[in-house]
Amino acid sequence: MNTTATAPAALQRSNWKKLAGNFLVRHIMVVVMLLIVGFFAYRSARFATPDNLTNILIAAAPFALIALGQTLVILTGGIDLSVGSVMAVSAMAAAWTAKNAGDNLLLPLVAAVAAGLFAGSINGFIVSQLGVPPFITTLGMLTLASGFAYVIGDGAPINGLPASFGLFANTQVLGLTLPVVLMIVAILGLAFVMKRTNYGLRVYAIGGNRLAAEIAGVRSRRILFSVYAISGLLAGLSGLMLASRVITGAPNLGQGYELDAIAAVVIGGASLMGGRGTVWGTAIGLLLIQTINNGLDLLLVPAYWQNVIKGVIIVAAVGVDVWAARRGRR
Repeated sequence: MNTTATAPAALQRSNWKKLAGNFLVRHIMVVVMLLIVGFFAYRSARFATPDNLTNILIAAAPFALIALGQTLVILTGGIDLSVGSVMAVSAMAAAWTAKNAGDNLLLPLVAAVAAGLFAGSINGFIVSQLGVPPFITTLGMLTLASGFAYVIGDGAPINGLPASFGLFANTQVLGLTLPVVLMIVAILGLAFVMKRTNYGLRVYAIGGNRLAAEIAGVRSRRILFSVYAISGLLAGLSGLMLASRVITGAPNLGQGYELDAIAAVVIGGASLMGGRGTVWGTAIGLLLIQTINNGLDLLLVPAYWQNVIKGVIIVAAVGVDVWAARRGRR
């Protein structure tokens, strides 16, 4: 028996197994995503159709923007609980403006972006300049923005908007709706910024060790202000998209979105302590959540059971990611 020939072959097989195992560990959430997609495709013939996949992307688009903003905030070690309410107040501001501005599309856009940016800037100023913990700051903004959303509509939704208001959500670009195109551009753009620019490196540095970053010359207050301002701006755009889809302004729009956004970021591998996470991970996390929502709807699972199942899947997915991260550090 030629042992000298079999030994290298066995070593090569061992190396291939190790490489395959490491690849699976690094991309564990992609594997989880594929398994969930496979399950829903098996259980429902309508799931894997082009129309349904388009529906998933359309539903994910507004959610993606606030998840991306939440990614920036969490990377610095903070959290933004106000994005759902900022979406609502921005949607109401856009709807009120559209109702009074006729077919002018620029004014509702400006109103939504301005409302979101203003709320985010207040959060950023309080956190970065006054040193108030992000949890307390954004919890206060959650209540404040929610109240203002009802004030704008006198406690009721704003209906009777011009049909042109629906163009924000229904305009087609290259066969895709405008919100989906904006989602793709935002993911690609922010991924580039976080990976290839000094701004992205500074965000990671602050989340990893703020004191060390400041000693190295990073102006942490400016960076902290900017991430909350960007989060608010993206929430404003998201609110406009949702209001445009239904051509109405609802003061409870975006309720609960902040929790799903945080879940998407954490599922994507980000640490709530800051300094670890990626835009691509968040993209996988938000698509996972939207896929679960869509699949459970197609299977006619009652809403109350959907929350239970989604919660279990989210906890399990995060648990798998934590296990993979620990295994990868060995």
